[in-house]
Amino acid sequence: MSRIGIFGGSFDPVHNTHLALAAAALQHLRLDELRWVPTGHPWHKASKPADAAHRVAMLKLALAGEPRYTIDELELHRSGPSYTIDTVRWLQASQPELPGQHNEWFLVIGQDQYEKFNTWHGWRELLDRLTLAVANRAGAAPQAPPALQAVPHRVEVVPLPPSDMAATDIRSRLAQGLPIDMLVPPQVARYIAQNALYRK
Repeated sequence: MSRIGIFGGSFDPVHNTHLALAAAALQHLRLDELRWVPTGHPWHKASKPADAAHRVAMLKLALAGEPRYTIDELELHRSGPSYTIDTVRWLQASQPELPGQHNEWFLVIGQDQYEKFNTWHGWRELLDRLTLAVANRAGAAPQAPPALQAVPHRVEVVPLPPSDMAATDIRSRLAQGLPIDMLVPPQVARYIAQNALYRK
């Protein structure tokens, strides 16, 4: 049996809190593999992310050296909105299982996503297909919304040091010409500077 995590997001850009959560998930969930899935067209976001090629390039730089990390670009090549349920169906169908063995799947999400998980497309099927791995960033136990509390589901809490970092803040700092060296890996900061990303 393989233990496989799925970590989706715009990664616009990938930053240190993303990496801290991924490392915590590897350790706490004892994952054999963590699939990073950059989104194509997030259905819940009005703004358009940076070009996919740049986001993937930054991910490759940030994830180098950890063999359990893989990048799956399927959402970047899918037309229309990116729904997690479609991604999970495809990933599970494409992952071979040996006779008598069953892969265990985890969806790595933040507390804010867990609190509104019942608004996700196909959320009930997602609960049937995998375990939710919820980042515990504030030190308090993640709280499910009432609709989710009424539905049996599997949850693993992933301990994570408190952090207020968000990609929107990093993009705002870059637009103002402020440094981001402590917020992203050095190789990602260099890539952003070399390609003049997120400037006004």
